[in-house]
Amino acid sequence: MLQGTVSEAAPAKVNLALHVTGRRADGYHELESLVVFVDVADEVSAHPAKADRLRVTGPFAAAAGGGDSNLVMRAVKAFRTRWPGRLPDGLDIALTKNLPVAAGIGGGSADAAAMLRLLAGMAGGDLELVELSALALTLGADVPVCLLSQPSEVRGVGEIIHPLRSFPATHLVLVNPLVPVVTADVFRRLEQRSNPPMPALPQPLTRPAQLGLWLAETRNDLEPAAIGLVPAIGELLRQMRVLDGCALARMSGSGGTVFGLFGSAAQAHQAAHDMRARYPQFWVAAAPVIS
Repeated sequence: MLQGTVSEAAPAKVNLALHVTGRRADGYHELESLVVFVDVADEVSAHPAKADRLRVTGPFAAAAGGGDSNLVMRAVKAFRTRWPGRLPDGLDIALTKNLPVAAGIGGGSADAAAMLRLLAGMAGGDLELVELSALALTLGADVPVCLLSQPSEVRGVGEIIHPLRSFPATHLVLVNPLVPVVTADVFRRLEQRSNPPMPALPQPLTRPAQLGLWLAETRNDLEPAAIGLVPAIGELLRQMRVLDGCALARMSGSGGTVFGLFGSAAQAHQAAHDMRARYPQFWVAAAPVIS
């Protein structure tokens, strides 16, 4: 069992496409999504202590909140219940919150997933991924795919995950207007809950042009409802689309983060610079997709 401090990154999740294909009897929606992760992240670290405690720092610490309601602490509690005796009696946990909260980029889910990866390592690293994924799903629909943090097709409520063998080198610019978007509110505003599924992905998916052609046939079905709640999302999409080199501008998840897809780091960084100049009060990041 590890004695020192161990750390784990919690990269931002981006839904390049998100189709709502139906609603189940239990009220949950059937989704189909192409999910990627970008190299901008929260971070969790932990070392043995007398009792569990969580310290949250970083630019979005206040919005994330601490205590037992934080998904990181819920992950620790769930792990201890599922695998008793595998961890130190207490953990001193630090969460650095760099990603905006309620932003459609999986911040809380990514934090919980990073914590589960960290705990699995602390517990000896011999836990089955399928068991860890099942536990992750009890914490939230996005937590299982965040556990993998690699380009994946996701279906169902988030439990059916097909990691992609390859993914083209691409860069994303993320912009968030710093208005929290409540997922339940967006789903309530949905006018159509049974939409066409995603088209089949090219196999293998290796070239940016393939990705661009495929994305042109896809959607984010939550975008219109989110724009109705936060009109700034619509404005950000319009501004992103006209930037040099932007192959696609779309909202991620249930909002309100908007992303632009770029072929090179230089184009992405210039676009991020332009968006920061136009919206100095918003959160802006440029980063490569982790493949």
